[in-house]
Amino acid sequence: MDAPLIDLVEEKKMILKEYGGLLRSLKKNASPQEKKMVRTAFELAMESHKDMRRKSGEPYVLHPIAVARIASEEMGLDATSVICALLHDTVEDTEVTLEEVERIFNKEISKIVDGLTKISGVFDLNSSIQAENFRKLLLTLNDDIRVILIKLADRLHNMRTLDSLKREKQLKIASETSFLYAPLAHRMGLYAMKTELEDLSLKYTEPDLYRDIAQKLQEKKKERAKFIADFIKPLKEELEKRGFNFDIYGRPKSIYSIYNKIKHKGVPFEEIYDLFAIRIILKSASVDKEKSDCWGVYSAITDIYHPNPDRLRDWLSNPKTNGYEALHTTVMSTTGKWVEIQIRTERMHEIAEKGFAAHWKYKEGSSDNAMDEWLEKIHGVLSNTDTSALDVVNDFKHELFSEEIFVFTPKGDLKRLRKGATALDFAFEIHSGVGKKCIGAKVNTKLVPLSHVMKNGDQVEILTSNKQVPNEDWLNFVVTAKARSVIKQSLKEDKKKISIEGKIRWSAN
Repeated sequence: MDAPLIDLVEEKKMILKEYGGLLRSLKKNASPQEKKMVRTAFELAMESHKDMRRKSGEPYVLHPIAVARIASEEMGLDATSVICALLHDTVEDTEVTLEEVERIFNKEISKIVDGLTKISGVFDLNSSIQAENFRKLLLTLNDDIRVILIKLADRLHNMRTLDSLKREKQLKIASETSFLYAPLAHRMGLYAMKTELEDLSLKYTEPDLYRDIAQKLQEKKKERAKFIADFIKPLKEELEKRGFNFDIYGRPKSIYSIYNKIKHKGVPFEEIYDLFAIRIILKSASVDKEKSDCWGVYSAITDIYHPNPDRLRDWLSNPKTNGYEALHTTVMSTTGKWVEIQIRTERMHEIAEKGFAAHWKYKEGSSDNAMDEWLEKIHGVLSNTDTSALDVVNDFKHELFSEEIFVFTPKGDLKRLRKGATALDFAFEIHSGVGKKCIGAKVNTKLVPLSHVMKNGDQVEILTSNKQVPNEDWLNFVVTAKARSVIKQSLKEDKKKISIEGKIRWSAN
């Protein structure tokens, strides 16, 4: 008769241990008042989930605690986010109401919990991906981005604990994760999370291939470690000689990225040479010195190894939309293998790992302009109710996955666009009105057609005419969501106008 009691005592110890870990992660970043609110949120979660268990048999409350720990430890989110993570399932799954949340905490917390409750059913276990719900989910991006960030933490913990579910549910959740959550994590600048979500998705969607790659990576581990040590040795000596303060190490590429090369490039595992990247993390004296330090390290590297000029990626001068800054170069090793080296500072590294949360920390609460622009653009596309929800899903998916190019206006203003964007996409990027009247463009002073695909660094001047109107053919070569959305809307309005004019003529006769 005593067994259940012992179990309950053990479970309580386990819950308190996890909660203690959460409090330790908050130690530096939360005020006494915030810690008190975290305690209240924990007690509310404990009470409201007390009779609930996960499919694994564990007490349900361990899930919101784990989500809160991911938000705090791995994403570096604030105390408000931690409180909302603890409460993220209360309003949906228990008797707790939003009014209670607002009364106990505040309006900000209640608003985020409301956002989490609204989107929780979008990808639940019992429904397939609903395009219209998906649009609603994405619209929460503009309400408070922490809703999406906490939802990502929630999904990551669900993926880490997927073993206890039935095979069909594992497949469903894993497919949704690779379809939406991994690209969202990537766009939010959460590279570590994006990689783990991709790897975990593959583990369930392609288990045999996943195990095969993991096993081969393990088998080559010693050989790889020796190669990395030999490759790093002269670099380390040179950087120390030049007075840099740094960490250097080899990092294996993710199973998912190796799988992508095998599947899409048709390369067998044995012929994939870039199974790892070398990472150099610099301790710069100040933010002002970061760029010159990174280029100084690049100079030291190229004095030792021959670089591939086509593989230099400068995200120092033009960071990615999600805030990523680094210098990537690929050099030839003494054994005839190409090796990728990533150069970044500690600040850049934190932004690369923690994305938005780190941005807030370094920008003192304000988010990044490039990301603000992206969110505004996405919101414009999502808000267009004339576009079918399925088109919205596809457009957004492309926006998440696409690489970026940087293009300049005649006055030198920088515009970010999807790789593969045309002169017409650029015209719509400047303004919808400019896009609609576009008749051509000058790229680097040369006249080009609307369908001309732009390259990184192009300077583009758009030519317009008041007689020009959008036509159906334009949809064959524009690639950005904004351009597609405005063209479709314009064509729809034209058809409506023609229809009304036809009716007027008919009634006049």
